[in-house]
Amino acid sequence: MQLGDAGELRLLGELERRGLAQRIENDAAQLDGGLVVTQDALVEGVHFRLDWTSWRDLGYKAAAVNLSDLAASGAEAEGLIVSLGVPGTTELEDVVELYEGLNEPAVPVIGGDTTASDRVYLSVTAVGRAERVPGRAGARPGDLVVVTGPLGGSGAGYAALRDGRESSHVAAHLRPPLRLEEGRRLAGVAHAMLDISDGLAVDAARIAERSGCRIAIELERVPLAADIGSLGFGEDYELLAATPDPLEFPVIGRCEEGTGVVLTLNGNPVELGGWEHFRT
Repeated sequence: MQLGDAGELRLLGELERRGLAQRIENDAAQLDGGLVVTQDALVEGVHFRLDWTSWRDLGYKAAAVNLSDLAASGAEAEGLIVSLGVPGTTELEDVVELYEGLNEPAVPVIGGDTTASDRVYLSVTAVGRAERVPGRAGARPGDLVVVTGPLGGSGAGYAALRDGRESSHVAAHLRPPLRLEEGRRLAGVAHAMLDISDGLAVDAARIAERSGCRIAIELERVPLAADIGSLGFGEDYELLAATPDPLEFPVIGRCEEGTGVVLTLNGNPVELGGWEHFRT
């Protein structure tokens, strides 16, 4: 079976089933002493295009998407380890600008590697510490489902960039929000939490599957930055949590007995897609 048929989720499930990867069920790996580690890579032509992304924005986004995983773990960020592959024709000042973007979130770059590559490849590992990591497996019937901010802006911004249009949502795609403080607050009460990187339906399903419950989401309650059709794009990097106490965050659904995810809009069932690597 080719990866284009299997998809990323089946690949990860197979690695886990065979014992070739461990403790990969959450947004970040948890080690002794409250240490939390996560890693994400951005590849030119897959995650970004340099004709519509500045080097500084690229650096910021690479930091932000990793810090989002720390936020979902309720962690305090301590540092970034950066591996960068670029063509030898790349201007020195462009790489300096990239690292300026990486440093914008005020989390220091503390190590990494550089190498020659035929395209830009940027891999960032974020390290932090957390007193309590909710993970994805603790949601239970009766929990409320909350989100930390509006969804859909990144998808709308991407569409505008692709079509050569101006849009107020472009910034949401190029510069994801940082929700570290919100993540630490929610980690004190939430039974499960992750960041919305692959789309609301896809990421809610990950909590439902790991927790053994059904998640019912009422789309009319979801705060939107754009039209509802953009919810399947992902890359919003807001936090989605199952919690008995919503704090002040918008409640968009609930956890129930059962399995899977049920999406409705004004009582009518709705299907939303999402992003999955390798799918053809």
